[in-house]
Parts: sequence; structure tokens; C-alpha cells
Amino acid sequence: MAEAIQVTKNRTVPMDKVRNIGIIAHIDGGKTTTTERLLFYTGNIHKIGSVDAGTTTTDSMAQERERGITIQSACVTTFWKNHRVNIIDTPGHVDFTAEVERSLRVLDGAIMIFDGNAGVQAQSETVWRQADKYQVPRIAYVNKMDKIGASFENTLESIKQKLHAPIVPVVLPIGQEHDFIGVIDLMEMKMIVYDKDEEGLEFTVKDVTDDYLEKAKTARAAMVEKIAGEDEALMEKFLNDEEISIPELKAALRQATIARKLFPVYCGASWRNKGIHPILDAIVDYLPSPLDLPPVEGFDVDTGEVLTRKPENTEPFSGLLFKVQSDPHVGTLSYIRIYSGTIKTGQEVLNATEKKPERIGRLLLMHADKREGIEEGFAGEIIACIGLKDSVTGDTLCDKNHPISLSPIHFSDPVISLSIEPETADDQEKMGAALNRLSSEDPTFKVSYNQETGQTIIAGMGELYLEIIVDRLKREFGVNVKTGAPQVAYRETISANAEGEGKYIHQSGGHGQYGHCKIRIEPKDRGEGIEFVNEIKGGVIPANFIPAIEKGVRETLQKGIIAGYPCTDLKVSVYDGSYHDVDSSEAAFKLAGAYAIKDAVMAAQPLILEPIMKFEVATPSEFLGTVIGDLSSRRGQIGGTTESFGFTTINASVPLEAVRGYATVIRSLTQGRGSFYMEPSHYDPVPRDIQEKLTIKPEGK
Repeated sequence: MAEAIQVTKNRTVPMDKVRNIGIIAHIDGGKTTTTERLLFYTGNIHKIGSVDAGTTTTDSMAQERERGITIQSACVTTFWKNHRVNIIDTPGHVDFTAEVERSLRVLDGAIMIFDGNAGVQAQSETVWRQADKYQVPRIAYVNKMDKIGASFENTLESIKQKLHAPIVPVVLPIGQEHDFIGVIDLMEMKMIVYDKDEEGLEFTVKDVTDDYLEKAKTARAAMVEKIAGEDEALMEKFLNDEEISIPELKAALRQATIARKLFPVYCGASWRNKGIHPILDAIVDYLPSPLDLPPVEGFDVDTGEVLTRKPENTEPFSGLLFKVQSDPHVGTLSYIRIYSGTIKTGQEVLNATEKKPERIGRLLLMHADKREGIEEGFAGEIIACIGLKDSVTGDTLCDKNHPISLSPIHFSDPVISLSIEPETADDQEKMGAALNRLSSEDPTFKVSYNQETGQTIIAGMGELYLEIIVDRLKREFGVNVKTGAPQVAYRETISANAEGEGKYIHQSGGHGQYGHCKIRIEPKDRGEGIEFVNEIKGGVIPANFIPAIEKGVRETLQKGIIAGYPCTDLKVSVYDGSYHDVDSSEAAFKLAGAYAIKDAVMAAQPLILEPIMKFEVATPSEFLGTVIGDLSSRRGQIGGTTESFGFTTINASVPLEAVRGYATVIRSLTQGRGSFYMEPSHYDPVPRDIQEKLTIKPEGK
């Protein structure tokens, strides 16, 4: 029998009837609009909110409502057909990619939304890959079927070509663009027609009409063949022309979806309230419960031995803290996905990541910005906790007598920064506390202090992200700040092998200081970071001084050698040196390491790297030449173009430095009709003339 978990003070559902799902998509794919309809039809809300009017349930921040975008992922619980559905609505804008990353890490399933007019867009590919990384089963939903140029067939082809995903359509659209009136359920062979009112709030279920019958039969036969292909017993029936029942098909599709061998595809028009009910049924029918997934893996914090935890209340407690959020009313909210065991108010647990004890304060069930106090959290739940002091995003919380560390969440490095300073002395202290709170919320937000200029530097995933941070400082924390121009996150690296020597000798009466080392450096591939290797033999440098050399090397590389930007992607080997029995010290060898790495890097043909953005521009076709010419002038590399209904999409790679403030540019080039999307792609060396400028007079340094 499936284990029961508490939902509210007086209601329980079996764990096999729990769904933890996320809504993921490209910008403006319709995530929040779809979530709002799911909540409305399940009875969670009684009036449908609007993104444009700023009245949606999951967009509760002032900035979200003003801008019509999702910034923070929001968790809300609802019910459908005796199932509990925990929904996380995620942002689409790449600046807030950390919210998507951490949500996917703790979800059991997801609904991937595609624009019926645009098909697979740049961010669609990114979030699909993120979901693959965390092995999340998905349902695909083709939204905006009422939009001019919408095509179910073209979108299916786009998914196959760009994502190489094994999809299986389980519905067909009835009409498209303005004539889209509903869907054909291929399982039941029924038409769901939204014809009872203009808003599409009610619908009629009827047999497939003659004008759609042939098409529906062909599509159903293809669906049955694809599903049967993933189940031996059904394949045998299929080959023998035996009837396969609907329950058999659904059971096989459920198993194939959970195993990510098939991705069911639905369609609708969320804004017009059409096609939502089949999605709700699909969540229940095909997406996994916590019991359907393998036990979560972790490792022993002392021995490194692999451990597992089953999603059962009787197992020792383990959970992943996947989100930290500042709340003006209760302080810091820590969101926890409970993988095993239970957790109670006042319980002492272990932060396995930091090896520190934590005491659980209040426990809450979250309904977007509303919350419900509970006494206990159970396996399979997503809850929030108040009172944690030393735990941050990615930390594992567990039973102190049965420690386990779950795999952490990996986040991208920030690509852009700006200087920030308080307007008054009163704002100075408040700013430091506020920035600490904000950096604890988001691992992609970094705060540093430039000793030379006395400036505080904040860094994040994009200009919009930093704009939101500055706005939050003013609104939520009452801190008035002045900002400098955004600075691109350049990096330094090397392009050749080289050797360097560092020697620090200081004599001033009494004990002196002596440290001497020789190092060898060689380039590594992009993104591989810094590797430090000890090749000392025969004790020419005692082992206890090697960590000091490494510290001197790493600190110097972090500060930069030729232009003050962090140096990366190189291997450092210390292979020789000397020491003094009396005068050698850790401080002396740290300085020797710093001198040696500077010497080596300067001899290794150093380069400055710049972030290159994956760029997608949608422009009316008559402006195509103008836009491509402008991108080329910005050192853009054009990858290809696709045309659809008078608009052309340009795929390109462009240096971030060249496209700051591009939103204004694209509007002026296309009479306000063009739009663009970009996300970090990789780092490449800057041209020689730009490197010379940066080396002579580095920006913001």
C-alpha cells in the first residue's frame, strides 16, 4: 500500500497520488498563463489572473507584476482527481536560469511548453537540456494554437529536428489560428470542443466528426504503434492485429514517459482556456509520483561510500535545500524537497554539506506568496522552513544519526557586473546586509569588493538581472544606491606552455623569510578551470609548504595577471625549488608561488577571453539585411536563418560586449517589431586590438 502524506491539517493522499511538477519554456511561452489555468480548473483559485494585468497567482513580486515576467520560481499546491499536484512555475528569461536549474533538480516531472507559432526556440533547447541533465520525465504542450501562423505539425517537426526527442502526439488540434476550437483525444477518440461560451470555460465532448475521422484514425494508429514499440506484450498484440485496450495503452505510455523513452505531446491555447483539461489528466496519468522514481543517491560524508534513500517516511530523513528566499514578514524562507523520512518543527538536523547542526523552526506549505503552517513534513513533499542559520542553496539536510550528502546543484558563473555604492552613509550598512541576503538567495549573484577603487561590485547573469537586484535593494530593503556602467566578465588564460620561478628572501635581523619554487604551466580546454599538481620529489620543498604555494598561485590567478581579470583554464605544476631550515615559512612560500605564477603567465602568451552569447533575433523579413549587417558590425557570426510568416529568425554568436543595450537597437532597426534572445554560450579570445586596450587600461580596475 502506498504511504500516506499529510496535505493539510485534515487531509491525506497516498504518495502514489502525489505529483511534483514544473512548468518550463522559452520566454513568453505561456508558463504563468498555463499555470493560472491549471489552478483555476482544479479549484485552487476562483478567478483567472492575467500576466498583463499583474494579477496572476505565482507572480507575486512587484517587479514580476509590473514587467509581466516571472523572476522567482513559485510553488503552489492543488488537487485533481484525488491527486495532489505541487506545481513550480519557473522563469523563462535566461538571466534567471538559476531558478530553472534548482527547480528541475528537485522535480519529479515537468510540462515543457512550446509556442505553436515559433516551435523550438533558443531557451527551449536550454531548458530541455537542463531537464535531460536531471533526468526529468516530460509532457510537451504546444501552446498558442490560436495565434496567426500556429502549426501543430511544424512544431512537432521542430521538436524532432532540434531536440531529437522521441515524441508521441496524443491529441490533434481541431482547426488552427482563429479557427482553433479544441482537440481530438486520440486515446478515447473523442472531440473536446470549447463551444459553449466565448471564454472557452466550458466544453462539449463528442464523437469525432466525419471531416476529422480519417486524420484521427491515422494519427491514432501511429500513436498506438509508437507506444506498443516500448512494451513487448503490446508489440506482440499489435503485430497480431489484436485489440489493445485504452488502460493498456495508458499504462505502457506512463512507463515509457517515466523512463523518458517517449514524450507525450498535447496542444491548446491557454490564454483562451482551451486544451487545459487534457493536460491535467496527463499530469495524473503519465508523470511520475515520488514512488515511481529510483531511490535518491548520495554519499557518506566521511567515507565517500554511495548511499541511497527510498521515498518512505520510515527511512532516515534526507532533503535538499534548493531555494532560499528573503521574506519581509518571516525573514529567510528555505525551500526543502524531502526525499526520505519526516521532519518536525523544532527538530535538530545535520547540514551534511557544511557538517553543522541546524534546528528546524516553523514548517510551511507554500501556496505562491501565501503559506500554511504545518507541524511535520513527509517524504515526497516540497516544504518551506523558517529558522535555518547556516544553510544555503544546494545544501543537504539529513538525520544527524544517519548522515548523507546528496549531489549538489551546479550553477553557471556570472557574465556581467557593475559597480554599486550607497547614496548616503545611512545606506552603507543597510546595503551590506541587503547584498548578503540577496547573494544567499541566488548562487549566480556574486558580490565582491575592489580594494583599489573602493567599489562594491555585483555580478549576475545579465543586465536585466542586475536591474532587478538594484530595484529590489530600493523597494525591499530601503537602500538607495548609485550604479556604474555594466562591465563584461572577461577572463585571462594562456596559449602556450611556460615555466616560472619565484623567490622570496627577506632578512631584517633575527629570523628571515625564505621561499623558492619553480613551476610549469600549460593551457587546458575552455571551461576546465585551474588544476594544481605537486611534482616535488626528494623533499626539495617540504610537503607542508606545498599548500602555501598553491594558495599564492590561486589567489594571484584570481586577481589576474595582465589586466586584472580572473585567470582560468590552465594546469600548474610545481616541480622544483629550495628551502631554508630556519627561515622558510608558509608566508614566504605563498609569496614565492605568487611571483612564480606571474613570471610563468607572462611567458605563456597570455590571452584575454570574452563571453560569447548564443543570439537569436526575430525580425520582419524586410529588415533582414539591415539586422544582419548590424550584427556583423558587432563581430557577430551568423549561423543561419529560418523564415516563417513574414518574420525571419537569425541564429548567431555575438560577443556580449558588442550587444549591451541591444534591446533599444533592435527596436530602432525594425520599427519596434523585432525582438531578440541571448544566453551565455562560451568564452573566446578577444581580438588583438581589444586585448591591447584592456591590458593597458582595464575597465573598472
